Amino acid sequence: MGGSHSHSHGPHQDGADPAASRHIRLILAALTLPFLLFGLVGLAVLWPHEQRSRPNIEAAFEFVDARVETSTTRACELAPCADVTFRLVNGPEAGTTIRVENFFLTVGMQAPVAGDEVVLTRTEIPGLAKPAYNLSDYQRTSPMLFLLALFVVATIAVGRRSGAGALVGLGVSYLLLATFALPAILAGKDPLLVAMVTGTLIMFLVLYLASGINVRTTTALVGTLLAICVTALLARVFVTATRLTGLSSEEAVMLQLDGVSISLSGLLLAGIVIGTLGALNDVTVTQASAVWEVHRADPSQGRSDLYRAGMRVGRDHIASTIDTLVLAYAGASLPLLLLFSQANRPFGRSITGEIIAEEVVRALVGSLGLIASVPITTFVAAAVVSADHAASGETPVDQHGHDREHAHDDEADAPLSTTTVPASIPARSPKQARPLKSPNPSKPSKPAKPAKDWTPPKAERDFWAD
Repeated sequence: MGGSHSHSHGPHQDGADPAASRHIRLILAALTLPFLLFGLVGLAVLWPHEQRSRPNIEAAFEFVDARVETSTTRACELAPCADVTFRLVNGPEAGTTIRVENFFLTVGMQAPVAGDEVVLTRTEIPGLAKPAYNLSDYQRTSPMLFLLALFVVATIAVGRRSGAGALVGLGVSYLLLATFALPAILAGKDPLLVAMVTGTLIMFLVLYLASGINVRTTTALVGTLLAICVTALLARVFVTATRLTGLSSEEAVMLQLDGVSISLSGLLLAGIVIGTLGALNDVTVTQASAVWEVHRADPSQGRSDLYRAGMRVGRDHIASTIDTLVLAYAGASLPLLLLFSQANRPFGRSITGEIIAEEVVRALVGSLGLIASVPITTFVAAAVVSADHAASGETPVDQHGHDREHAHDDEADAPLSTTTVPASIPARSPKQARPLKSPNPSKPSKPAKPAKDWTPPKAERDFWAD
């Protein structure tokens, strides 16, 4: 019985997840399969098979690339302006040069300089022999591609296999948004339902590609999917209660002018759900990992102990993540906040006006979804770990890896050492006990004589005889 120590936690030493029992795998499959079916069925039903016919507001002009040859800035009557010569890179007049005069520079806009790569609009006006050109934007392809390459290299260098999986998941996520979510919303599908389907499929792809298909990842996935449902429900309730229309942004107005017939309040709901996916992913993966690490450090802890330990980690994570989410929304609305501050509008009026209230509701609902994800994921992880521990027939072990259930058996089977006090000798209190004198190392020790019956060593007998 002395060799009955539990070694089932051995695989944890290399950082890998424990092999889950079949019972636990079936439970997790039963929890995740309905969400997977919802995502796949929703993708098939909501897929925009027929593109909506809409007016092309860019039919009157086209974009062409150009390079600045010369640029002269001067003071005009209304504002600073510039006379710029461009060499066309593509388009019907590619290779030729054109000159745009009296180009007004708005506040904060820098005048083009020789060598700048820009985008021009080319418009054919009836009655004019030559098309009209105007500066539309700057070319940003080269610096953005360099930034993207730097991001990819850094992610793979630090994250290695997980980083590469995260990049693949990120690419698939954007592909899903571009090919399904946006066209489906433009086709008139329910934006919230589209966001739920998209978010569900994205979480399956991102989590499994970045963290692998295992019990820990599936546990985090369950917590994430349940938190998405909570976030969508809260968004529906409070967007309706606050009577937000979604008409506060310029983009919404442009969609209406473009003839897009969609629910802008539903678009707001979809934005809330999709905007919280990344933060939810971060929180749930961390919580699942925290519970597994606590179990690995002390496999004897039960479900309630694991839950409490995981929540201690989660509380700190909640504070930092909510700050990140709220400050991100505040940063996006900073020009608007400055505008209201400059107008000396009362704080109460500003915060409850639709423009600001939309961002406040978005931030608070997203934060509530994050808060809900912590206890949900922690509970699921603690239940899975403890149930798997019980289903595998493991014996509780102490923090040193010793079998608690058979600890006394180990002591009974172990041979008595020369310093073990027999039960017949009365124990003495700590006050009465005196340390044994250390033997003289210079004096050679005599060989012990064999005895018929075991007796304690002389030093020990003298100690207890005092």
